[in-house]
Amino acid sequence: MQNQVYKSVELTGSSSTSIDEAVQNAVARAAATIRQMRWFEVVETRGTIEDGKVNEWQVTVKIGFALEDA
Repeated sequence: MQNQVYKSVELTGSSSTSIDEAVQNAVARAAATIRQMRWFEVVETRGTIEDGKVNEWQVTVKIGFALEDA
């Protein structure tokens, strides 16, 4: 097995529907520009309230990806 070195970025996804969809949105957006993604970690969950109801979910995730050989 090859030794790997990983880097991580932190970003926040949002959704008016669910926490899961907020995570999916963050991962999908990262996939547009980051190759070799391997893992994610939810580091914070929060949201907004409007008229006494949950209006939006916001989920901050760390996404890890393998660095490519030069």
